[in-house]
Amino acid sequence: MQNVILLPGLASDATIWLGQLPVLATRHRVHVTDVHFRFDTLPEMAAALLAECPGPLVLVGASMGGMLALEAARQAPERVRGIALMGSSARPDTPELKRLRTDAIALFEQGRMEEVLQANTLFAFHPAHAKRRDLIDGYLGFVRAAGAAQLIRQNRAVMARPDLRPSLPALRCPLLVACGEADLLTPVEHSREIAALVPHARLEIVAGAGHMLTMEQPARVNALLLAWLQGLPAGA
Repeated sequence: MQNVILLPGLASDATIWLGQLPVLATRHRVHVTDVHFRFDTLPEMAAALLAECPGPLVLVGASMGGMLALEAARQAPERVRGIALMGSSARPDTPELKRLRTDAIALFEQGRMEEVLQANTLFAFHPAHAKRRDLIDGYLGFVRAAGAAQLIRQNRAVMARPDLRPSLPALRCPLLVACGEADLLTPVEHSREIAALVPHARLEIVAGAGHMLTMEQPARVNALLLAWLQGLPAGA
């Protein structure tokens, strides 16, 4: 049985893992971390995660959660026995993306969070799911619950993250890299880049999914995760 830590994305919570939790928990010890809500930077979040979750860990991170997983592996490679990335990136923000985040932060500070959230739904899901109220309402629900202050704090944390690509060739633990085929927020090229930098990585492009692949294609994601976890070396 593995100690599997699920790391949600920016402003998200266990909601994005609802399709995975009951399946993974039948075979593994599973915990959803909330360190991204309690600390200001990715290095601080990773240090807290490692302190709060003792022993060897398997990290499964979505989007910002994947960035956090890579940072944890950079800090304590001997502790991290496997990483699965779901729609994530090892790149730092480009100047253009930083400007977009800065503009969004300004709107959050002005109390205009809702207009940003409504616009973001257009980028979060595969076009085939753009009108699925269950997905859209779930997404808007957890982001609204996070609130403007957390959106500001976590966007700033992501903007300040370092370029994690130079550390990737040294990654020795098993790595699963999965991405929705229509991911507009962390495009497939970001996942291909990670997989190319880690020779033993396994790359999976999930059909019929955008950025929120754990919610859009839960059965496919579950199958990928269960097979990957089953294949981890004994003792991981």
